Amino acid sequence: MTAVNKVAIAGAGVSGLAAAIQLAKAGVEVDVFEAKPELSALGSGISLQGNALRVFDALGAWDDIRAAGYPFEGLNLRAPGPGAPIVAELPDVKTGGPDYPAAMGMPRPALARILLDHAQKAGANVRFGAKVTGVEQGDGVEVFVDGAPVGSYDLLIGADGLNSAVRGLIGIQAKPEPTGMGIWRSFVSRPAEVVRSELYYGGPVYIAGYTPTGDDTMYAFLVEKAQDRFDITDEDATRIMLEESRAYEGPWNSIRADLEGGAHANYTWFTKHIVEEPWNRGRVVLIGDAAHSCPPTIAQGAAQGLEDALVLTQLLTERDEVDAALWDEFHARRLPRAKAVVDASVQLGQWQLDGVRDADVAGLMFGIAHQMAVPA
Repeated sequence: MTAVNKVAIAGAGVSGLAAAIQLAKAGVEVDVFEAKPELSALGSGISLQGNALRVFDALGAWDDIRAAGYPFEGLNLRAPGPGAPIVAELPDVKTGGPDYPAAMGMPRPALARILLDHAQKAGANVRFGAKVTGVEQGDGVEVFVDGAPVGSYDLLIGADGLNSAVRGLIGIQAKPEPTGMGIWRSFVSRPAEVVRSELYYGGPVYIAGYTPTGDDTMYAFLVEKAQDRFDITDEDATRIMLEESRAYEGPWNSIRADLEGGAHANYTWFTKHIVEEPWNRGRVVLIGDAAHSCPPTIAQGAAQGLEDALVLTQLLTERDEVDAALWDEFHARRLPRAKAVVDASVQLGQWQLDGVRDADVAGLMFGIAHQMAVPA
């Protein structure tokens, strides 16, 4: 017996597809509505901590994801300037436990394709080019897509990202706010010497770094003060990333060669927000980036969305009804944990914006990692 028989999910991102997989596996009828016309083939890479990998295993997708990514242990810190010497080799907390790597990088499009495949094989119906535009609640939830009713559901899960339409439809005012930092990203080839994430602090930007995503690939990034970079041409984007990277040597020499050869650079701002309890309004609930966002300074954004989906679907498939007790447990298990990640991620960036040189960066990062090592 499950608490729901028929569920609608807005959004076919990581959180939405994770929820779809678990519910469909339990025999729940699941319809996923994604506003984009198709699964995006674009994107750079994603860093996944061990607690995200633990969720993938629960979904039954871990073997496919491990084969498509690049698992690694530890983090290197390099100095800017000539030679880019490694100044520290830091261990990672295995937040997923001993059965999983400490971290893994992989191409975002590959992750999206794998989760979509598992959702469809489990029986979920996924519609692209279908934006949720309205909800009406009574005994259940009447869902409207592109202005037309598509059916009545026991629950609507809003997993439709940072600019969630569902969040607005249920009257929640919280929304992402810029933190003051922006990030350049590019998907490039991996030099053989790069076997884990590496970060450079100092120089003309706050952070320069890269993460391996496969045998031959990695994604590189530069974190700067947020600027209005959104209407520039592709050529100018590549030029700016090239110029800002010139203070960094080592593997950055290879990255620049790829940028000069035509690798695309894209730019986004870091944001922060968290919806205070409750994340639901009746039979509509938010998860993932719709409920919380933070800078990727500790690489926990995707992991937190995955944990939202896993905890919610556990409760929905183990209980007999959607009641106050279910929501109380969901919020007790998710809100403090997500808030801790948001607060720590924002703090790490703010220390850099403020030029704080004696901040306990390692202590904060390892403290959060130890919290994440305890299953949600």
